[in-house]
Amino acid sequence: MVKIQRYFLPRVMTLLVIYLLILLAVFLLQRNMMYFPARFTPERQQELSAALNLQTWPSASEPRGMLGRMPVVDAKGTVLVFHGNAGSALHRSYFIDGLQPLGYRVIVAEYPGYGARTGKPSEAALIEDGIATAKMALDEFKQPLFLCGESLGSGVVAGIVASGEVPVKGLLLITPFDAMDKVAQHHYWFFLARWLLRDKYDNVARLREFPGSNAMLLAERDEVIPNRRSMVLFDALAGQKKLWRFEQAGHNSLPMEPWRPWWREVMGFIDY
Repeated sequence: MVKIQRYFLPRVMTLLVIYLLILLAVFLLQRNMMYFPARFTPERQQELSAALNLQTWPSASEPRGMLGRMPVVDAKGTVLVFHGNAGSALHRSYFIDGLQPLGYRVIVAEYPGYGARTGKPSEAALIEDGIATAKMALDEFKQPLFLCGESLGSGVVAGIVASGEVPVKGLLLITPFDAMDKVAQHHYWFFLARWLLRDKYDNVARLREFPGSNAMLLAERDEVIPNRRSMVLFDALAGQKKLWRFEQAGHNSLPMEPWRPWWREVMGFIDY
């Protein structure tokens, strides 16, 4: 027995030390595992914007978001979109294509550290910046303001709503989640992700008291955000709410073509 202990104990201790070092690396590098920004020089962003018939808002020197080049006359309101954790606002022109023909002004917001913007993404940075962006949109375009959060963007939207600093009429939540630490634990339980995660994005706590209307899109084959995480949030919402389910869709394969009827349906629901 003593020989067995002498043989196995050092090896167990070695494996434990290796595991703890891995946990430390995950903790220190976790934001590199959560945020995947596409980065552009200001010149390159202007080139890409022109090719996509978009313009930088509010200006080329302050690229907080993207607008369609064709102005919306007598807009019904402004939809401020916060996109998912990868790419950039330039990759979400489908929101403009889907919502602008319905008579809404659409701004796809850009995050710090994404696109041509400086800074580093984090929960605090994205929410603080999102509040400032929403205030600028209200100052320029007035009410009503609608917020749209795509995946990670639902966490930014929730933070803006919880701040109480911006009047919001309704929310469009696309593949959202209840709390990021619970999603992380689902995927990375072996790294104790729930306890190590710094950016928790607790959407349930932040949206529980929102009195406006909530439209939610759910991809039933979502491989990134488990459906039960989205439904915990949906069940917690106190305001008027409605769910759109897409049975054959995954997290990145929702039917986003502008002719799809759900665009009109969700805006008709939250803009009552």
